[in-house]
Amino acid sequence: MNIYAIRAIYIFEMSRTGRTLMQSIASPILTTSLYFIVFGAAIGSRMGDVGGVSYGAFIIPGLLMLSLLNESISNASFGIYFPKFTGTIYELLSAPVSYVEVVVGYVGAAASKSIILATLILITARLFVDYDIQHPLWMLGFLVLTAVTFSMFGFIIGIWADDFQKLQVVPLMIIMPLTFLGGAFYSIDMLPPVWQKIALLNPVVYLVSGFRWSFYGVSDVGVAISAGMIVGFLVLCLAVVGWIFKTGYHLKT
Repeated sequence: MNIYAIRAIYIFEMSRTGRTLMQSIASPILTTSLYFIVFGAAIGSRMGDVGGVSYGAFIIPGLLMLSLLNESISNASFGIYFPKFTGTIYELLSAPVSYVEVVVGYVGAAASKSIILATLILITARLFVDYDIQHPLWMLGFLVLTAVTFSMFGFIIGIWADDFQKLQVVPLMIIMPLTFLGGAFYSIDMLPPVWQKIALLNPVVYLVSGFRWSFYGVSDVGVAISAGMIVGFLVLCLAVVGWIFKTGYHLKT
């Protein structure tokens, strides 16, 4: 394992965040804070508890998951797409660096950014809503595992995309709608029975449910199923990344 190569890629990607603090950190925190103000303080104060949890506190895991998914995908996809766009990807491919080290460097940096952002949002949420974390180790595990998994997914999108517009297609047209429909702002138990079954086809339901359980001990599906879904998707992403580097898909052309 070439630690120096991983370190170089990781530091380069993390330094880009320092140059774009307004876009990378301030903007997502401001957007999420508006959700807390509108849904948590304004609307939440007029709504009853959901599963014994105040509405303002209930939506915190969903909002964190919304930011975590979007930022993990965006950071990783742009990180690998930009070298393709500028042509410097060929220097990376010709260097004595294995694809494992490339993936660890880019995905590790993207996941680190997302975890830092999620931590800042969690701290910001305390200014608007009181909340407790009943299972902090599970919460940290879900946070890290989700960040790594969707950073890996974003890495795949960055390799697949051949223009800047395609980088935004999946986060805006697929991930965000699935998150809003995945119980970020409500429990699927509040839906009619037919729609509850349909909602279970949404993979984001399992992410939000497991994450919410780590906070309050309430969930729409079993925590083991939620963790299994994330691990399964991570394994699938690893298999796709392995195939990409084996075939040179969108890397050598």
